[in-house]
Order: sequence, then structure tokens, then C-alpha cells
Amino acid sequence: MTTNSSGAVRAVLFAATAALAGCGGLDGMSGAPLTHVAEVDADPAQDNAGNISSLTEVIQEHPNDAVPYNTRGVAYAKSARYSQAIADFSQAVRLDPHFAAAYVNRALAYRQIRKDDLALTDFNAAIVANPQDSAAYLGRGNLLRSQGNYPAALADLNQAITLNPEGAQAYHARGLIYQAQGDNVRAVTDFDNAIDRDGFAAAPYQARGQSLLALGKYDKAIEDFNATLNVDPKNADAWASLGLAYEKQGNREKAVESYNRALSINPGDQVARAGLSRLS
Repeated sequence: MTTNSSGAVRAVLFAATAALAGCGGLDGMSGAPLTHVAEVDADPAQDNAGNISSLTEVIQEHPNDAVPYNTRGVAYAKSARYSQAIADFSQAVRLDPHFAAAYVNRALAYRQIRKDDLALTDFNAAIVANPQDSAAYLGRGNLLRSQGNYPAALADLNQAITLNPEGAQAYHARGLIYQAQGDNVRAVTDFDNAIDRDGFAAAPYQARGQSLLALGKYDKAIEDFNATLNVDPKNADAWASLGLAYEKQGNREKAVESYNRALSINPGDQVARAGLSRLS
């Protein structure tokens, strides 16, 4: 097996939820840089230990093939074993310096351990290796967004959307930038596009709810925060935002209930504490 004959496997990434990281609470509308890193799309049902063992056997049989190193690196990353993941991605790119997916994966692993300079270098290398790799632009765009470099991040996310117009994550990430800049109308449009493409992720509903709240569309915001909580009932930010929407709507009872739910999950939630203070 060679890297050139394994295109389907070459594209294995652990980047599935990267663009959905960083929605946050009401901070998303503050204009401050968003500092969250990429999330790992861990599947609790997946037997990563067995996967790693099987992939190790493949590597022993094909020590000069980059693909199984990349795939095992993904398994390590999904188990939060980032040093071992980085070692495997590094071996993959040593064997195949044009392996864009391995550069992207290593960049995401570096982001998990807060080595953003190394991550940026790898996203750049992925784009040089394959200028059509939408995941590389998405990953770099999210990194630049986290640093508050919105113009460069927007350019990357626009390119990611051009290359992969059916990908939900780039729309979501671009919406977060518009939201941070106070352009909530544009943000809502991007969150609509993200939800149209992936209706089962909580983060775009929560983000859209925040923009609708800022636009004074409280009924619709409440619908979105409830949709978020249907997927993620322990999301304190969503409960606090729901409380604020009810408060703005004039429904004191539901506002108090929602704020208390937020504090039961996160006693330090400032939005909920401030809301209860106003209502008391």
C-alpha cells in the first residue's frame, strides 16, 4: 500500500468539530478575540485501543507507508494522546512531504497543546502541499480567528467555503467573526447556512440565538437556545442566554428558572448571576 494509492485514507482528519469550537456564551458578541482551540470529535463507542493495535500491525508490515501513521495519529488524537499523535503525523510527513491531511492533523494536535505557532506553520505547509485542501483553510481560519486577526481569517474561511460549499463548519466560523464585529444580520445568514448543512450540531443554534438576541428577535432566540439545550442540556451558557432572552421578552418566571438552571451547572456564570440580581 502506498500513499498515492490510498486517497480515501489520506483524507482522514480529526478535524470534524474544529470550526464549531469557540461559540461561547455572550462573549461571542463582544468583539474580543475568541480563544478556544479545536475540539476532538471523539466517538465514545469507537474502540481506539483496538484501532491503534491494528494500525500498529499495519505500520510494522508497511513501515515506509505514510497513510497508517496518519490514521493511527488520528486514533491517538481522539484519545487525547497528543504527543503520540504528533509523533505519528510527523512520521507521515517525513515519509510523504506532500501529505496535506497529516499537516492539518498535526496542526490541530498542536492547537490542543497550545502550540499555535507550530500549528500555523503546519496549516501553511498543508496549503502549499495542496492548495485545494479546504480543511487547511478552515483550520488556519479558525486559528487566525482565535487570535483576533479577522481580515485574514475571513479570507481563509471564504476560501474554505469556495472549495467546500457544503461544509457547515466554515459558515459557522465566519458567522462568529461577523458576530464579534457586531454584524449580526450577516452572522445569522451564516449560521442559517451552517444549520442547513448540519442540523444536529448545537453550536450554530446557540450562536444564532445570540445574534437574534442582539437583534431583538427574542422569540426566535428562545427557539434556538431551546434547540441548543435539546442537544446539550448541560450547557450553562445556553441556559443563561435563554434566561436573558426570556428577561428581554418580559417573562420573569422563565427567566429566573433558566438563570437558576445555568447556575446549577456553573455556579460562576456571570450572565446568570447578573440576571438574577436584576430580577431580584
